[in-house]
Amino acid sequence: MVNKISDPKTLEPIETASIDELRSLQLTRLKWSIQHTFDNVAPYRAKCQEVGVIPSDIVSLESLAMFPFTVKDDLRQAYPFGMFAVPQREIVRLHASSGTTGKPTVVGYTKNDIDMWATVVARSIRASGGGPGDKVHIAYGYGLFTGGLGSHYGAEKLGATVIPMSGGQTPKQVQLILDFKPDIIMVTPSYMLNIADEFERQGVNPAESSLQVGIFGAEPWGEAMREQLEERCNLDAVDIYGLSEVIGPGVANECIETKDGPTIWEDHFYPEIVNPETGEPAGEGEIGELVFTSLTKEALPIIRYRTGDLTCLLPGTARTMRRMEKITGRSDDMLIIRGVNVFPTQIEERVLAVNGLAPHYQIRVSRDGNLDVLTVQVEKTETGADEGLAKQLREDIKGYVGVSALVDVCEPGGVPRSEGKAVRVIDERN
Repeated sequence: MVNKISDPKTLEPIETASIDELRSLQLTRLKWSIQHTFDNVAPYRAKCQEVGVIPSDIVSLESLAMFPFTVKDDLRQAYPFGMFAVPQREIVRLHASSGTTGKPTVVGYTKNDIDMWATVVARSIRASGGGPGDKVHIAYGYGLFTGGLGSHYGAEKLGATVIPMSGGQTPKQVQLILDFKPDIIMVTPSYMLNIADEFERQGVNPAESSLQVGIFGAEPWGEAMREQLEERCNLDAVDIYGLSEVIGPGVANECIETKDGPTIWEDHFYPEIVNPETGEPAGEGEIGELVFTSLTKEALPIIRYRTGDLTCLLPGTARTMRRMEKITGRSDDMLIIRGVNVFPTQIEERVLAVNGLAPHYQIRVSRDGNLDVLTVQVEKTETGADEGLAKQLREDIKGYVGVSALVDVCEPGGVPRSEGKAVRVIDERN
């Protein structure tokens, strides 16, 4: 059964090491990673030569700011294997993004990379309250997407029993949860809502299932969504963070005893926050773009990778390592509507605050002449009344977000569903 709070005796020593010990380890590993990348990744070496830096310039952790960024386009231009730092014979697995906006970004792993990845995911599940013998239902997609297999290997390394369901087949998801009685589910928060809907369609209260912990990731979600998931499904909802270019899921994870933002596993991934417009380091506690440097990756070391995710760094609480605020937006997800910056999670918070609306929504942006038009499609609950719902949400969005919106209230099931990452925004202006 889920322990809820990790036993300190089960933690790895680095999780409770002093700040000085952690920083010393990071510097040693950073010097190795910079040298490994410079020696073996020609595109990044060329970037370094353009700005006149070499590995020996790393004399402190602060020296990292001298080095150039890596961006997603670098991986696309080097497609498929041009950013790899080891020979092909040492690559034991490949993953790739969907490539919906161009060529996919391809990532490779050595045997040591796979073992490190499993270690940080196992650490993440343990931080969520899991342990050996727990049953873990994995509803992230398997295949080239890193979510399914990353979670799978980590759960097995922890000593858990894995139920590798993958995404889709929602009625079967519910059947297996009822029959196998898992303790933990790993899934996107939007798809967990679909699973909860299916429970109710089958006449079962999702709050009465065996699930005690939901480890939710792969898309931004806020505190309002946490409250919705915890109340509806009677579980502890914790946030797991990762992205394939850095390793996959398991770069950071919330600790169940605090639920105060994901703890970054800093012994493997060094974080920075920069101004998303200038690239200059942000001030302490200031919100900006999250940047990661891998410290131990062999196949695809990544130096100063700009994630596009907006957050800030916070001191450690349940662990020595720093936390980051929950990701509630991305620099490339931000919509500018009539001069106002709007993030989908801001709309989500207002939808969840209206009694009588289901937690499903889609945002459509169009243009009427020279004016932007924001339309929010939502659906009422089975018991919700149409009267006043659209007006209340329209006023909430105007009051809290600062932009006028049209609101379309649909019947239950009217908003398109996803079996993975939800498609929240359709921008028809381009």
